[in-house]
Amino acid sequence: MSDPKRPVPVPTPETQHFWDGTKEGELRLQRCGSCSHIYFPPRPFCPECGSRAVCVFAASGKGTLYSYIINHLPTPGFEPPFAVAVVELEEGPRMMSNILDCPPTPAALQLDMALEVTYEKLNEDITLPQFKPAGGT
Repeated sequence: MSDPKRPVPVPTPETQHFWDGTKEGELRLQRCGSCSHIYFPPRPFCPECGSRAVCVFAASGKGTLYSYIINHLPTPGFEPPFAVAVVELEEGPRMMSNILDCPPTPAALQLDMALEVTYEKLNEDITLPQFKPAGGT
């Protein structure tokens, strides 16, 4: 498990399905039944059309590096330097995450590089989706 000083997300009724999924090793997204828009973060209505006819599904866990920063500042629960990234998921939505198993350098973090989800257990209830280079360890 990770550093106890690291901030831990608190699930809400609207996000519980997401955290249940990550705990089971599954990245869950939502799709609108009215307009087919796929979105993240979780919410009870479609951000595109406002419909409440939404369903939850398992995403592929694949994505690409859309953008990133390398943090060199002291941050509770993290050892600098570390990468904070925006990952564009194969299904379309973007999410913020950390990049693991990759040096936090501009030479290693190439935009559009293929990534895959991995999971970091913070405690018995919360497991974070993180990303690593596709095909990595």
